[in-house]
Amino acid sequence: MKKGKIFTIALLAFSASAFSQVIMGDAIGIAANKTSVLLEFANTNNKGIILPYVRTLPTTPAQGTLLLDAVNTAQARIRYYNGTSWIDMSGQNGNITSVMATQPALAETASEKFIIGATSTSANGAVVLESASKAMVLPTVTDVNNIPSPSPGMMVYVNKTGAKRLAVYNGERWSFWAAQ
Repeated sequence: MKKGKIFTIALLAFSASAFSQVIMGDAIGIAANKTSVLLEFANTNNKGIILPYVRTLPTTPAQGTLLLDAVNTAQARIRYYNGTSWIDMSGQNGNITSVMATQPALAETASEKFIIGATSTSANGAVVLESASKAMVLPTVTDVNNIPSPSPGMMVYVNKTGAKRLAVYNGERWSFWAAQ
């Protein structure tokens, strides 16, 4: 493991335990109101956050869970759990069969998770943001075409004049959620 990765992991662990904001990619971030942010990504304009790929949907997910549903790898979709059911965010299938061939098929341990914003949580997830008053700021891009090789499960916020929206990539296509 490179020294930079070890430092990043140590910094994330310290920041999470100190209940402070975590900024990925630089020291400044983009959010104007830093007191309301738990996790933020640098304004690099060509990177996104990758959601976890799951081969089996969780049976008792926490409300707000986001993931790439890879139960059927030829029909992958980004989904979120609204508290009662899984909602499709893609609106179209993505074939990630070749990508899934390179992913480990190991079962995860539910108690192993990374928590930001609290010392414990009842939510099951690989990364859990736990706060009643703070949120995550997504990586911001001006155009998804600026991302050279998007990965399945990628999510970004598009900050483009006349087209501000959430974008999710299902492995083949981008889907866009515009503000109403």
